[in-house]
Amino acid sequence: MAAGGDSSVIRRSTLRQQIADALRDEILAGRLPCGHPFTVKEIAEQYGVSATPVREALLDLCAQGLLDVEQHRGYKVHAFTSDDFRAMVEARTLIIEGIFRSGADFALRATPAEVLVSIRRRADEAERAARAGDLDVLIGYDLRFWRELSSIVRNAYISDFLDRIRVQTWMFAVPLLRRQPDLRGHLWQGHSALADALIHHDLATAQRLIAEYNEHTLALVGTRG
Repeated sequence: MAAGGDSSVIRRSTLRQQIADALRDEILAGRLPCGHPFTVKEIAEQYGVSATPVREALLDLCAQGLLDVEQHRGYKVHAFTSDDFRAMVEARTLIIEGIFRSGADFALRATPAEVLVSIRRRADEAERAARAGDLDVLIGYDLRFWRELSSIVRNAYISDFLDRIRVQTWMFAVPLLRRQPDLRGHLWQGHSALADALIHHDLATAQRLIAEYNEHTLALVGTRG
């Protein structure tokens, strides 16, 4: 009986994560816009599941700063401001600088070759999507690229925090970027150069590229202070 109970918990936990991931993708794609309200019942009916994993998934997204709870009314997608965005870009910069200061060169040398190959592959896919102006594809590969890159320092807290901030910055930027008729040539295309710099342990070049990326990000969405 205990084993069966454990299996039920695992299935529910997996469903909870699947719903959270699906809703996060909807938010990042702009299909659930900022301020959009909804209830547990609506999401449960949409996905054909019970209320419990939906409620748990929504609370997870609240903890990640993507949703707000409306007392006795349900949930709504959080609306970030330009000031929030500038602060998030600054925060992610500090996190990455912290990674460089915490023995990144040693961590890179200790990273298995297949991990570096995977990081380079993610970088190439992200850059290809950026050149094509394909925002949806870019976001997916960009998030994977930074998750794998931050994992080299083997600190889950750093990786999770950086991933959370990157999701939030994309969440703010996507509606603004979608107003442009054609994004080809406008999105940052330095993922592969950054990956190469890190693979060759050229941390100075990597830091320069990240600084350029942050300036490009702020200018692109018109929030440079």
